[in-house]
Amino acid sequence: MTQPLEVLPEPPEEKAPEPETAEGRRGFLWKAALAFVILALAAGAARYYLHWRHYETTDDAFIDGSIVEVAPQVAGRIAAVRVSDNQWVERGAVLVELDRKPLEARLAMERAQLELARARLKAAQHALELTRATATAELDQARAGVQAAAAGLERARAEAKAAWADAERAEADRRRYEGLDDRAISEQQRDRAVAAAKAARARAEALDRVVAAAEAELEAARARLAGADTADERIASARAEVERARAEVARAQAAVEAAELDLSYATIHAPVAGHVVRVEADPGEFVRPGQTLMALVPADVWVTANFKETQLTDMRPGQPAEIRVDAYPDLVLRGHVDSIQRGTGAQFSLFPPENATGSYVKVVQRVPVKIVFDEPPEAGVLLAPGMSVVPSVRVR
Repeated sequence: MTQPLEVLPEPPEEKAPEPETAEGRRGFLWKAALAFVILALAAGAARYYLHWRHYETTDDAFIDGSIVEVAPQVAGRIAAVRVSDNQWVERGAVLVELDRKPLEARLAMERAQLELARARLKAAQHALELTRATATAELDQARAGVQAAAAGLERARAEAKAAWADAERAEADRRRYEGLDDRAISEQQRDRAVAAAKAARARAEALDRVVAAAEAELEAARARLAGADTADERIASARAEVERARAEVARAQAAVEAAELDLSYATIHAPVAGHVVRVEADPGEFVRPGQTLMALVPADVWVTANFKETQLTDMRPGQPAEIRVDAYPDLVLRGHVDSIQRGTGAQFSLFPPENATGSYVKVVQRVPVKIVFDEPPEAGVLLAPGMSVVPSVRVR
């Protein structure tokens, strides 16, 4: 049995391609350009993200440095100003000169007081030596006087005792002669016995007075010895006077040194090398100690960058940094993190925040970070305190 033949459909007729118009070509180019731009932006964003995700940056940063204020240490009238604004000076350079005449006069007066104090010290030392010599001699003399007075008293007492013995014998003879019969003794013998008794008694009484005088002399000698025994006190007093005079010399010497130091302050020198700024001194002006005349800005500067506290997670001292200065847009300087302040900037402000209130609003704080330059900038690049910079620290 034969099967019927399958009839295949005829293929459709191919249409000839329509000719490409100018509008179609422009649409294609726009789409291709848009796709290229999108791809370029995506590539740039990816590169930016892959690069800058390793960095922390802030525009709240400034050049920082030391500012040394210059002020006089003595009062006086300005005689001359030797510098001008923005001038570079080395350490020790003369900045200002004050009138020296009042300070020189004071120094001369203090030197005269020193010479006077030295003369007083010399006189006190001479008086001490003299007191030592005379006190020793007086003591020896007083002791010898006591010994001599005591010996004289002993002699006087011995003589008085002998005289009274003679007077008693003479009185006994007188009484014996008076008791004899007139025929046994002559009147002349009796008179001689009476006269001898009176004379012996008178001599004994005179020697008693000598003994009394000797006793008084002994007491006087003992009093002189007691006075001479104060030699140690007189020497101590003279020594104290010497010490007072020596202290006065020391005080006068210190006053001279202070006057010399004040005279040296009449010439004001630069304490550090740097640029002179804010000159506020004029010849003829009277200035006082501590009054600011000018300031010096040393060449050593650094960057103080106030990073948000959320940016400090991976930040450590020693990490490298790139620094861009607003004044030089095409300049990139290299540095590294030197240190991170232990405290936020607000905590060290004039009025620190008081958060113990009911209306507290949390605010992200900023912490100062010190960044130092690895190399000094090129000549002609000005980096002055207060200039704005943008540091970027590589933290990852």
